[in-house]
Amino acid sequence: MSQLLEMVSQQLGGQNLTTLSGQIGADEQSTQNAISMALPLLLGGLAKNSAQPQGAAALDRALTNHDGGLLDNLGAMLGSGALGTAGAGILGHILGQRRAPVEQGISKASGLQPQQVGRLLMLLAPIVMAALSRMKQQNNVSGTELGDVLQREKADVATKSPGAGGLLGMLDSDNDGSIADDLARMAPGMLGGLFGGRK
Repeated sequence: MSQLLEMVSQQLGGQNLTTLSGQIGADEQSTQNAISMALPLLLGGLAKNSAQPQGAAALDRALTNHDGGLLDNLGAMLGSGALGTAGAGILGHILGQRRAPVEQGISKASGLQPQQVGRLLMLLAPIVMAALSRMKQQNNVSGTELGDVLQREKADVATKSPGAGGLLGMLDSDNDGSIADDLARMAPGMLGGLFGGRK
């Protein structure tokens, strides 16, 4: 697993998973399944957006507003419901026009309603950004290196989890209309795999 997704997934077990499930009105297993699909897709969106220098620079600027310290107080932030408001804007930048088909695909594969998936993605987006900010600080990554780092993270996921790698590749396609169907077809084979069966 990539360093970024490992950092995020470590935060999303136990009580935090219970709280997150309550926030979207779903059971924990369905929520965990949806998270297993959502995190690689969010990573893929970040990698795609930062592949060009101007995109990497824009992401680097955005990270100045996302302190990795969020991860130290995640339970309280999830309980307050404050993450969703910030997450809506972040999600729009990460997925753009692919947001709706991604939500539909995760919905089909996980059994959650599209609005539950949308809420989940909005909660996850600030967590992913906080983890990326912390990883950038810990590894002393410059803004110009950010795109390369995310491409390596993406390649690491694809190598270690072929199912997640397939999901990542969908965001590189211009055929947005098929993302939902492709997600629903591919995802069952990798559900829960990101967490290794742990809660």
